[in-house]
Amino acid sequence: KETGSRIDNQETFKRFKYSLIPLIEEKKLACVLAQFPYGFFPNRENLGYLQRFKEEMADIPLVFEFRNQIWLKEQTFEFLENKGLGFCVVDEPKLPQLMPYHPRATSEIGYFRFHGRNSNWFNVPTSVRYDYLYSEKELKEFIPDIKDISKKTAKTLIFFNNCHAGSAAKNAAQMAKLLMNE
Repeated sequence: KETGSRIDNQETFKRFKYSLIPLIEEKKLACVLAQFPYGFFPNRENLGYLQRFKEEMADIPLVFEFRNQIWLKEQTFEFLENKGLGFCVVDEPKLPQLMPYHPRATSEIGYFRFHGRNSNWFNVPTSVRYDYLYSEKELKEFIPDIKDISKKTAKTLIFFNNCHAGSAAKNAAQMAKLLMNE
């Protein structure tokens, strides 16, 4: 589904789940990441939507990524833990109101997503927003948290979304090498 569009009817959920069957049958689906935009705030309606999303997806593991720091409170983590929902640990620019880096596991799946630290996040086209190549020093700083969360979860996933100019592939290879040498 297009980023920013809310799946909000049973038929759409049904079709989405159906599209996942080949991945599930081949044991290639670790989870579904649901990314919620900056303007998605914690309120009764949105918490209800998260609950409905969980119910509609039934036994498919879910990880939620919030883009607004207003979600960064203990109530959010308790909600996710009680529902068996994963929290996506993000690294993105340190700008007001964006979600800060906060390593935390709330389910059996640990999930890290690295967006880069381009401070022009709000002032450039999406294609340039993710123009950032992490240095080896920056990547090494994440290793203790990745190792800690991997001890607390059955599976820990690491994704790079700094996709401009192939940076994601470069950083993923670097991170894999760093983790292998640990």
